[in-house]
Parts: sequence; structure tokens; C-alpha cells
Amino acid sequence: MPHDVGELVELLDLEPIEDNLFRGRQPDTMMQRVFGGQVAAHALVAGARTVGQGFTAHSLHAYFLHPGDTSVPIVYDVDDVRDGRSFATRLVRARQHGRPIFGLTASFQKHEGGFDHQDAMPDVPPPDQCRSLVDATPESGRDHEEWEREWAALEVRFAGDSRPGGGLEDLERPARQRLWIRVNGRLADEPLLHQAAFTYASDMTLLGASLVPHGVFISSPLVQAASLDHSIWFHRPFRADEWWLYDQVSPSASGARGLSMARVFTEDGRLVASVAQEGLIRQVDPTRTR
Repeated sequence: MPHDVGELVELLDLEPIEDNLFRGRQPDTMMQRVFGGQVAAHALVAGARTVGQGFTAHSLHAYFLHPGDTSVPIVYDVDDVRDGRSFATRLVRARQHGRPIFGLTASFQKHEGGFDHQDAMPDVPPPDQCRSLVDATPESGRDHEEWEREWAALEVRFAGDSRPGGGLEDLERPARQRLWIRVNGRLADEPLLHQAAFTYASDMTLLGASLVPHGVFISSPLVQAASLDHSIWFHRPFRADEWWLYDQVSPSASGARGLSMARVFTEDGRLVASVAQEGLIRQVDPTRTR
């Protein structure tokens, strides 16, 4: 995975092959399959590269179809579904080995004024009072050196969860998790780059919220985990290289699937995005032999 912000920027860039056809590079990684946030960010960039000037993504909806192969590039094919005066829609398919591994629909809009309201930001400790995610959750079994190697381009700090002693006990919301996240370095001012970097990071911790009430972590060998779908709504412009609060809740887990939803706030309290994801959280029987 990217070792610094420079490598992250390089990763998020795409090579144009033909009209509406792009190729994404693969990072150096020990992961067995392509990180879902990488494919989602690439697909967003591919779609954005085909819309007119002045259009910015306001929502995306995606399905993860097959595990991605980390050893070969991914090709992104963009379909111009609609071009209107205010909105444009793109359908993006990511392909490897002759088959689709991911599909995304993204909607873009020209800036407009209008009605404006938002939820209030929850009361949370600021980032400089929170420990890194790995240091704050030693029971997760995450290897510190491996985490730093794979996720060095991002800084993640733990602001509490609803486990006993996690500081966010809530009978009405038994599955809650809060994190401060930012890109670990300065990005250029291009809005698409910040949306793509956020999309990349948004897949990293969200599904883990659905396991909070069950005493296991997403990194546990007792869980087979995988993202199934992913949606983002961009409400207001923001910088991915400045701290944003990932306020995550999981309203339900059933049928080996967990649903997680999140509000995203900047440090000054602006609600800038909402995210939702359903994923596989299948229990693994450690006594079962294959």
C-alpha cells in the first residue's frame, strides 16, 4: 500500500487508454486481495475524468463483485449514462482477467445554492488527545509494524467505541465507533483528489463497527470479512488531509452480514459526507478442518 502521501497521489492517478477507458496501477502490498477503497477511489476518478468542467461528485454507489488480483492492473470502463445541465451520471466497471470485479454509479452536480441544515457534531475528544488506532486497541491483534507499512499514508486515531470501557456505551446504539482520520501529508488543492483520497480511506474501518458488540475485531481470524457494497454522499467540500471525524454506527447485523453507516465531520463541526456499507462478517469455526 502507499508508504506516504506522494505514493497515495500516484496511486489515485489513472492512465488513460482510450476514450472513457482507464488503467489503474497496483501498489506494493502484502494484502491477498485489492483493497476495496482503492478500487472505489479509482472508479470515482475514472468517472470524474469524463464529465464536463464544473461538475463535482455528490454521490456514489458501488458493489464489490469479485476479489481483485493485486498482481495485475485494473481497467476501468466508463459509460456516459446521462449529461444534463445540472447533473451528470456515470457507470464505471472495473475489470480484471476478462471479468468485472467492481461496479460503481456516480452522480455529479454543478454547484448550486439552496436550503441548508445539518446534524450537530457529537462531543468528542480532539485528535491530539486520541491515541493511534493500533495503540488504542492492542486486543485487536493488529501487528504495529505491518499496520505502519500498509497504512502509512493515512493517520487514524481512536476516539472511542461502545465496547465495555470504550467510552461510548449506548443502549440504543450497541454498535458505535468513532475515529479521527486524515491523509498523512499535504495534498494539492484539486477537489477531486480530496474526494478520491477520502473514498480510499472510507473503506478501511467502517465494517468493523458492525463487530463492536460481539467482542471481536475485523482483523480477527475468527471472522471472514469482505465489503459487499459501499455508498458515499458528499454534502460539502472538505480536505482529506485535515482531520475528519468518522462517526460510525451499525444498526443491524444478521445473516452473516453487517450494515454500517457513518457521518463525517470536520474539526470545526461541518457535516461534509455520509457513508453506508454492508459487508460479510461470517463467523469462522476454528475447530473445522478443510
